[in-house]
Amino acid sequence: MLTNKPTSQTSLQKGVTLLEMMIALAIIAIVLTVVAPNIREFLIKNRITGELNEISGIVQYARHVAIDQQSPVILCPASDFKECGTDWDDPKIVFIDDNGDGDRNDDEDLLVASSPTSDTTYMDGPNNQVEFQETGASNRNFNIILCPDSKDVKYARAINISLQGRVRVSKDTDNDGVHEDTSGDALTCP
Repeated sequence: MLTNKPTSQTSLQKGVTLLEMMIALAIIAIVLTVVAPNIREFLIKNRITGELNEISGIVQYARHVAIDQQSPVILCPASDFKECGTDWDDPKIVFIDDNGDGDRNDDEDLLVASSPTSDTTYMDGPNNQVEFQETGASNRNFNIILCPDSKDVKYARAINISLQGRVRVSKDTDNDGVHEDTSGDALTCP
């Protein structure tokens, strides 16, 4: 009959030796040294892409509402979700501007709003609101640029909105690691 009781010649080992622990820590340190910079870059790119997709969706929504409702639609940053401002890090709002004053009044419904830009990203856009006409055309050709707080231009991205209201995401056409605006100039982080 077999027993599970330790005999005087065998003992149960519990834990690890100092050598085994040092080897495990060395392996972890090597992996973190190699992987950590790549994770940071991955997180920055994903955050910028997420915010770029959000603002692009809001711009396209504003344009489509203007066409569908045959009314001027305003897109602007507004810290209070009412009065248009110029800081594109604030939440962005979309509303039908029934009275043409450029601000959202109590009788004008808020159609959509975004969250403010994250603390580690900043957004730069036009100095006043953007209006989409009944045809879908914009009152101006403009760019909205997103940059990380490090101002590293290799992560900078932009959406370009034409006078026709069409949205285009910036690309790195010359493969230098920096995206360009509609005129072919490299993006800069102000």
